[in-house]
Amino acid sequence: MSDNQLTAAAPDVDTAIDSRMSVRAFLPNPVPRELLADLLSVASRAPSGTNTQPWKVYVLQGTSRDGLVAKVCQAADAVRADPALAAQYREAYDYYPEKWVSPFIDRRRENGWGLYGLLGIGKADRDKMHAQHLRNYMFFDAPVGLVFTVDKVMGRGSLLDYGMFLQNIMLAARARGLHTCPQAAWNGYASIVLPHVGAGDHEMMVCGMALGYADPADKVNTFRTPRVPAAEFTTWLD
Repeated sequence: MSDNQLTAAAPDVDTAIDSRMSVRAFLPNPVPRELLADLLSVASRAPSGTNTQPWKVYVLQGTSRDGLVAKVCQAADAVRADPALAAQYREAYDYYPEKWVSPFIDRRRENGWGLYGLLGIGKADRDKMHAQHLRNYMFFDAPVGLVFTVDKVMGRGSLLDYGMFLQNIMLAARARGLHTCPQAAWNGYASIVLPHVGAGDHEMMVCGMALGYADPADKVNTFRTPRVPAAEFTTWLD
């Protein structure tokens, strides 16, 4: 992707979809609250079963963002120093399968080692791996961090609704020259995240998201994940 494609606003839906990517390096440029409010308002037109609109969004900027980053990075460092501490941090729902099988494990490995290879991180570079993993909990330096929750009373279908809402946010961001990175990495630290944002006991964390202006000079943003051809996942029935 060229620098212009990375930084320019998407002129149409197809371009927004094609240019959306998980950006892992952001500029410090602030995003005006009015722009964020407009973006979320547009995204709220996402469909949901019987119009339940199950999403709830916490927008972190400035001190609130920095405070969460400090807390979770400290926890992640502690877990690395003492892996037994990981038992304190559990995801509320299974984002990934308990047992990986092909072709999914193959795509996961391709993605992971493709990114690490670009960054010069080898399989034995545990310190560099940890440092890169911590970048998740820094929102990749994006000035805006989003935390998404859903009421625990809702069913699994609400997560399907949520996916459409999240996609709307990411595409609306592209239409405004912004980029995002949806992040399930935060879910394991929900016990830290939810009290920090003031979520109630009835709320479950869905995911986090970094949002801001992509840094076109950082090589990590040249990483584009491949997609299988539509013919591979499509069955035509006449």
